[in-house]
Amino acid sequence: MPFLTDRLHDTQRQEKLAAALADENARVTGFSGNGAGKGRGLASRFSFDLDAIEAELRASIIGQDEPIGQVMEILKVVRADIGDPRKPLASVLFCGPTGVGKTETVRTVARAMYGDADAFCRVDMNTLSQEHYAAALTGAPPGYVGSKEGTTILDQEKIEGTRNLPGIVLFDELEKASNEVVLALMNVFDNGILTVASGERTYSFRNSLIFMSSNLGARELMALDEGGGFGPRAMWSRLVTARKPRRERAQDIVMRCLLDRFPPELVNRIDHVDTFNWIGSDRMPDLVDVELERLNRRLKKHDLLLEITGEVRAFIAAKGYDKRFGARGLRRAMRRHLEFPLAGYLLGDHGDFSPSTGSAIVRLEAQYRNETVSFRQY
Repeated sequence: MPFLTDRLHDTQRQEKLAAALADENARVTGFSGNGAGKGRGLASRFSFDLDAIEAELRASIIGQDEPIGQVMEILKVVRADIGDPRKPLASVLFCGPTGVGKTETVRTVARAMYGDADAFCRVDMNTLSQEHYAAALTGAPPGYVGSKEGTTILDQEKIEGTRNLPGIVLFDELEKASNEVVLALMNVFDNGILTVASGERTYSFRNSLIFMSSNLGARELMALDEGGGFGPRAMWSRLVTARKPRRERAQDIVMRCLLDRFPPELVNRIDHVDTFNWIGSDRMPDLVDVELERLNRRLKKHDLLLEITGEVRAFIAAKGYDKRFGARGLRRAMRRHLEFPLAGYLLGDHGDFSPSTGSAIVRLEAQYRNETVSFRQY
């Protein structure tokens, strides 16, 4: 009987975890359409809904209208199925500061397409910082242990996608990988095929959207926004680029940093390089609402709904704003100033919380008083 009890408890835990993940992957916008969106009359092998994806991106990624627009243009070409069949569907490099939504953009696209924010093959390139780690991507060479198996860290199922949906791949923090690892990707960008070192196995990226992220140029972009330095080179650079729009100047900075780090033949094989902006203080209240929506998804399993006053929103936005850290700084502020006191309130630190005894949702309101956040139930 103890064995059956343990199995029952384990099953219940798994069901709760699955329900929590389902809530996490629910659409942010509540978008309802016919499932096809633009291109309903086009005989394309892809059937993802462009309108739904754009709605999800604009609701989840704050302050990045231009990169989102570029992503949607790329997805339109993919949806129309007019790309080169011998190459990946697209290879896109997201550059910019940390915490501005580069990785979250890929997660949002995966959630909108597959209903699962983790439905993509993610390779953390910072774990491949030494040259011998290239074997993790291309397989062990002939004569080494594991060479005949041709095993790599790649997930073939997520790379190849499904019959009517593209695979999604993310090479995160590209600049932190060793040169040998990065150069192994050249053939992937060029012909969409990666053959392991032993020749025993081949991975096809021809049905894949390849995304990459990088923080290259972040310091230079900060100097651009703050007026730059005062040396002769900085002054000459400002004079030369003074007539260019800010976005073009930022793109020039990023391309220069990319060519300093990677060989030109690799950069030349990337289809699109998009630069993400710093998140301004004026967009922080919108980010607070996005994080609150995510918190309410986690509270849903407890039949709770949290609302906040304008004072609380402004307080957390002010505490969480740091240009260097972007949205990650706000998430730390949310945890410290909202989630910590909320957990104490729910666990009965003040003795005035009454949990739900039925199926009704318990509504809570966060209030700001005396530099702290308190809660009331109504």
